[in-house]
Amino acid sequence: MTTRQGISTKPISSAYVSPPLGRKLARLLLADDPLSAGRQDGLPVPALLEAEPQLAVTLCWLRKMQNLLCKKEDTRKEGDLKALLEEGKTTLLSRLIPALERDAAAIEASLVTPWTTSPVEGQISRLKMIKRTMFGRAGFELLRARVLQPA
Repeated sequence: MTTRQGISTKPISSAYVSPPLGRKLARLLLADDPLSAGRQDGLPVPALLEAEPQLAVTLCWLRKMQNLLCKKEDTRKEGDLKALLEEGKTTLLSRLIPALERDAAAIEASLVTPWTTSPVEGQISRLKMIKRTMFGRAGFELLRARVLQPA
């Protein structure tokens, strides 16, 4: 029996689970423990990693890169990024490596310098919000007063 929209009202077998695609698959594979996360959703993650060994290698490389960039390792050495990028050339993300190599100096600098642009970004967001709320309401004097008042 089908409904007017053409969708069947028959129950779908519980044995059939549609494989995840795109972001859902990436989120599943990049979970802290993808094997247990796959079991919870009823997805065959071990079978997927076994069928595609290159995917397992890529996931391992992604975890190393994530640990390096998120500053989870305090034992970082000077050539860690360069070695990691060389290792990445053998993964499924090899097309990403040339772009990362071009920006290697900036990435390395961001890892070793304590500076951040967060305070500046906050002020820019505040100014944009004031500008948007003041559009068409008042002249420059009121806008100036709102910008210069303490945040």
